[in-house]
Amino acid sequence: MEYFDLEDPFTTLKQHQFDTISTIFSSESDHMPSLNYLQCLTTSDFHVSFRQEAMSLVFRAQYCCNLDPYTPYLAVTYMDRFISKQEIPQGNPWVLRLLVIACISLAAKMKDMHFCYSNFQREEGFIFDASAIQRMELLVLDALNWRMRTITPFSFICFFISLFELKDPPLIQALKDRATHIIFQAGIETNLLEFKPSTIAASALLMASHELLPLQFPSFKASILCCEYVNDV
Repeated sequence: MEYFDLEDPFTTLKQHQFDTISTIFSSESDHMPSLNYLQCLTTSDFHVSFRQEAMSLVFRAQYCCNLDPYTPYLAVTYMDRFISKQEIPQGNPWVLRLLVIACISLAAKMKDMHFCYSNFQREEGFIFDASAIQRMELLVLDALNWRMRTITPFSFICFFISLFELKDPPLIQALKDRATHIIFQAGIETNLLEFKPSTIAASALLMASHELLPLQFPSFKASILCCEYVNDV
């Protein structure tokens, strides 16, 4: 798989010319979980528990295997999209573990990162062979229609910052870093799944700008709300 940059999901797809911000905005809904999944997370104890346990396992893998924070974030987006399209059998805890391993493995491949799932499995006390993991990866790929270049909030950060017309590179980087941190912190919140990635990105940047540049916050908010692609944040 080619290296995947979450901030520019279509970077290497020049042959398709998916390099305009309008394309990313118009495509983002295709990379979100289904509405049925969101309803399940409010009415089904099984789905709530499954996601919580899976998230916990993903983040244990992050620390155990020294993964960058983007890889588990991407893995969780794959997992949410997969579960929203695929019926998960109850009473089989191994399904959760195998799905998490497969999603992390796919995310690591997309990020061109090394993920030694055998070491992680030994740490967690379970072992799946390579063929089982590969079969689950193929199930995930098929359910996601091979759309692995997921549009996330990070895809919109630089665009929204450009609307602020800041001239100081260190300040721009500080704003970007703080917004990114906010997105990572909020990534585990189930209620955010109903919002488009662009909305999450805009909200995170506004929160970051309110913290770092409170005097300029009103003008930043106005810039985002005037953007033709954005509904009220």
